Amino acid sequence: MGKVVRLISTAGDLTVIATDSTDIATKAHEIHNTTNVCSAALGRLLTAASLMGATLKGEDNSITLRLNGDGPAGVVIAVSDFEGNVRGYIGDARVSLPLNNLGKLDVAGAVGREGSLTVMKDLGLKEPYIGQVPIVSGEIAEDITSYFAISEQLPSVCALGVLCAPKTEEIITAGGFIIQLLPTATDDTISKVEEGLKDIPSVTQMLTDGLTPEEICRKVLPNFELELLDESNTAYKCNCSKSRVEKALISMGEEELKALLEDEVTEVSCHFCDKKYTFTKADITRILKSAKA
Repeated sequence: MGKVVRLISTAGDLTVIATDSTDIATKAHEIHNTTNVCSAALGRLLTAASLMGATLKGEDNSITLRLNGDGPAGVVIAVSDFEGNVRGYIGDARVSLPLNNLGKLDVAGAVGREGSLTVMKDLGLKEPYIGQVPIVSGEIAEDITSYFAISEQLPSVCALGVLCAPKTEEIITAGGFIIQLLPTATDDTISKVEEGLKDIPSVTQMLTDGLTPEEICRKVLPNFELELLDESNTAYKCNCSKSRVEKALISMGEEELKALLEDEVTEVSCHFCDKKYTFTKADITRILKSAKA
C-alpha cells in the first residue's frame, strides 16, 4: 500500500506533498502489461493524480488527469479520489522505445511533445472545474507544473519518477512530490526553495535509499521548518461495477444497443482494471427498455 503525506512550513509560506506510489505503479503494470516506458508514463501520471487528489476536501470529490499527446502511446488517463486512491490506463501499453539521449526512458517520446493536459475536478457542484494547458515537454512533471502555474496561478515544483527493471519490466520504485508556494511566500522563500533543490537526488533514488515520503519532503526543503498536516494510505483502486457498466451501455443510445442484440453474449471490459462484465440478450433487452424510458 502506498502513502501520501502533506506538510506545511511553520511560516505558512509553502506546502509540500509527497508519496511512495510503488504499489500503485506495480498494480497498473500488472493490469495493463505495460512496457517500461509505458509504466513510467502511466506511473508518473497516476502519482501526480494521487498527490493532487489527496488535497481534495469532500469524500465525493475526484480529479481526472488526461494527457492527450501525439506520441505512439496515445491518451494517458489517471483518476483519483479524495484519499489519493487512483486508477488509470494508457492507450497502447506495449509501446517500446530506445532510451533517450540522457540514457533514460523516453517518456516524452511515448507520450508526445505536442498536445494537451486536461485536469477535471469534480467537487460535487453542478459542473466540474476543467483546466487545460498545452503539453510542455511530455515528461509529465513539467506539464503538471505548467498546469498549476497557468490554470491555478500556483507557483509549484513537481517531481515524479518510476524506476523499472530493464529486462523483467518489473517496477522497482515509484513516487513524487509537489511543492507549492502560498500567497505569503516572499522572494526569500523562493530563494530558499531553489537552494534546497540544488543537486537533490531523483525521487526514485531517494526511495531506493529508503527515505519515507515525509523524509523526502524534509530533504527537498532543508531550509524550512515543516509541520505534518495529514497523511493517508493509497492504492490502485477501481470503482467499476455492473450497474455502472449498464449506465455506460445506456449512454450508447438505442441504435447501438439494438446492434448488440445480434450477439448471444456481450462482454464489456473495464478500461481501468480489465474486469469483464457479461450481458445476455435478455440483459441487453432490459437495458434497451431502460434507455427508451
